Amino acid sequence: MTFEWLDLIKLLAALVAGGLIGAERERSRKAVGLRTLILISTGSALFTMLSLRLGESFGNDPGRIAANIVTGIGFLGAGVILEERGRVTGLTTAATIWLSAALGMAAGFGEFVLMAITTTLAMLVLLTFYHFERAMASSVEERTYMITTGVDWSKFKALKKMVQDHGLEIVTHKQEKHGKTMVVTFELMGATRKHDKLTQKLLNDDEIKECSWC
Repeated sequence: MTFEWLDLIKLLAALVAGGLIGAERERSRKAVGLRTLILISTGSALFTMLSLRLGESFGNDPGRIAANIVTGIGFLGAGVILEERGRVTGLTTAATIWLSAALGMAAGFGEFVLMAITTTLAMLVLLTFYHFERAMASSVEERTYMITTGVDWSKFKALKKMVQDHGLEIVTHKQEKHGKTMVVTFELMGATRKHDKLTQKLLNDDEIKECSWC
């Protein structure tokens, strides 16, 4: 096997594509950043090029090694996905790992136009759709309320009805007795304005001894 200048162009193209995605992730202070995604895209390009070369030399399936990149990169992406308090995080970072590998494979196959179009679309999503996502998230939020009252079952039912009357979804709830007081914990999902109205209602309730939320 001999080195060709096209090989260098493929590796550089993979480096640039991975670098663009990695730079955005680095700017956003994500766990997987510039160097990691460059190595992923460049490594994928190299594996793809080797797969083509070995296929031509030994008469094997030219896509055999390249196909295993998809499987291998899946394990790497799974390492950045975490679950915290019932929420899954890291999915976007895992997706960028997967995408960087795909861009590297496109470069390795010499599909420069396809790689460039996909990189442009990916950067558009990462840079602009983030603002739409934040705007949507700001209108709906989850809050945890801890309300202390006297030990009274009817008061708990009244609090539950109050929450429902304000149009908030009860994710979880629990009641705990501490001596002569009862602590009710609600995890609620709903519009921010509805949370604010509920908060005002709770603060004006004389039967509530203590109330906190986060």
